[in-house]
Parts: sequence; structure tokens; C-alpha cells
Amino acid sequence: MLRPASRVIGDRDLLVVGSAAILGTYDEDALPPAATRSDEADLAPFEDADGSRSMAIEGSLGSGSMFHETYGYFADGVDLSTAIVPPGWRERLVLFETEGTHPGRGWCLERHDLAVAKLVAGRPKDYEFVDALLEAGLLDLEVLRQRFDALPRDRTIPAFVAKAERWLRSRPAPD
Repeated sequence: MLRPASRVIGDRDLLVVGSAAILGTYDEDALPPAATRSDEADLAPFEDADGSRSMAIEGSLGSGSMFHETYGYFADGVDLSTAIVPPGWRERLVLFETEGTHPGRGWCLERHDLAVAKLVAGRPKDYEFVDALLEAGLLDLEVLRQRFDALPRDRTIPAFVAKAERWLRSRPAPD
């Protein structure tokens, strides 16, 4: 997905913010099924002031596109504000680059930052994703709680952040 997306926008670097970002840290074979069932990649160009670059990704590689019909997966062109992530996330990005991604490369949210973003998004599939990673031992619950607590508590956080906080606090501490 990174190869065609980078060609569409003429830039090799893309931010990966959705569940596909976990592939920057773990091989698909090491992940539980709930963490790999998505057939989409949420990709954000780093430079996209008017939204035209994310729209180009969506138009060329999005759901229902010829690319999607041909390969069975697709890209959602998003912007940097799509995911609500803890402070310092840029310094923790994980580079994903292989021969198959060339000329593109993905800067993936670090696994705990990704999990926080999923909890704040608050959909059932997001909770299942985080829970599966926790149960597989692929997230450190204490780090996850610290990152969640670092989120700014202002109007930029959706109202259901309280639900995410209750869910996170209900997780049993590891033995």
C-alpha cells in the first residue's frame, strides 16, 4: 500500500495511523487475528495543508477503487488530525520500509500510541484490537495507561474518552 500511495502523492513518507500501524512493530504472523483483520490502511501525508494529497490517496486507492477491487485491500487517505495521540508521538514513530514499499515508507504510530488512539476512537473493533494486543502480551498495560493519562483533557478529546478511561482502568494488572 505504501508503494502506490507514495507514487500517487509524489512523496515517499506517509504516516500510518490506523490498525495497519501495528505492522511497523510486529510481523503479521506474530499478531492475533483481531489485530490483522482490517483490509484498509489509514495513510496521512505529512504535508497536506489543503487536504488534496489525502484525497488523491482516497480517490486512487480507496474503498471501491480499481486498486481495491484488484488487490482486496485499500487505503483511507486521512490527515494528521485523524488520530488523537499522546504528546511525544512524533518522536516514537516506527519506520516501516522494505523492498516492497519502495519508493514509499511508512512512519507508523508506536504500538502504545496506536492503542491510545484506538481507545479514544471508541468503536467496538478498536476495543477488540487493543484487548487482543494486551492478551497476546504485545502491549505493556502500565505504558498504555501512562500514555492515555498524558492526553490533553480539553475540547479536542471526544466525549467518550471517559468510556475509554473506564475500560482501561478495568483491565487487570499483569501477574
